[in-house]
Parts: sequence; structure tokens; C-alpha cells
Amino acid sequence: MRSYLFEDLSVGMSGTFEVTVTQKAMDSFTTVCGDVNPLHTCAEYAQRCGYKAQVVYGFLTASFLSTLVGVYLPGEHSLLQSAKIEFARPVFVGDKLTVSGEITHCNEALRCVEIKARILNGRKECVCRAVLQVGLRDPEKRAVHG
Repeated sequence: MRSYLFEDLSVGMSGTFEVTVTQKAMDSFTTVCGDVNPLHTCAEYAQRCGYKAQVVYGFLTASFLSTLVGVYLPGEHSLLQSAKIEFARPVFVGDKLTVSGEITHCNEALRCVEIKARILNGRKECVCRAVLQVGLRDPEKRAVHG
């Protein structure tokens, strides 16, 4: 896990990781979100709709953006504050994804960064793109809970 402080960050810094979408992840996501749409849960139904297999939940794919922010860029001192997400192509179980992001703006007054992120499938096709606003806490200060 990365542990960048706000002062360590600059425009152009980037982070990347790879992940494979598994059936176990799909099953767990179905349980958590409760979306039992057969497009996501039934391969035969998805094939009748013109897809090669069941379609991975968009927000399961997008959840890897949280991993990007919380683990890779900037890491443990960060909190994802907002995300503008676009889903460009469907993702399927077994797809190997490359998740990457680059800092495009640093706001010193607000101690936050903007990250342009994208997720590519194994064919290097963009399946998801996002603009993320990420706050960074000062590890020396305790959070105030309300």
C-alpha cells in the first residue's frame, strides 16, 4: 500500500494495477447490492440479449477505482470524495483488467487531487473512464466524527 502525503504528490504522478474479475466477486457483489437482473446473473439470458456471457456489474468494475485511490494513488491517507464515471464497454467474468490513474490537478488549499482514471480490458480497450476527486488527510491530525 502506498502512503503518499499531499506534499509528495504532483501533476503527472500515476499508479496502475491489474485484476481479474472472478465469478466469486460477481456472486459477492450480487449478495451485497441485491441486483438480481438476469443480465448479470444468467449467462443464457445475457447471450439471448446479444452478449457473450453475463455482464459484470458496472459498479463492480468501478469499485476497482476505489482500490486505485486507497491502495495505489495516493494510498492510505486518501478519501475518495467524488467520481464521474463512464462505462464504455461491457466486462465479463474472467476479464483481466488494467486499472490506471494519473493526477491532473492538485489543490493545495483543499488538500485534494484530481485523478483521471481508466480501466482497460485484456484487448487494451477502455471499459471504464473516470474523473476522481480525492482528499488527503494529514496523518498527524485526528478525524472529527460527527
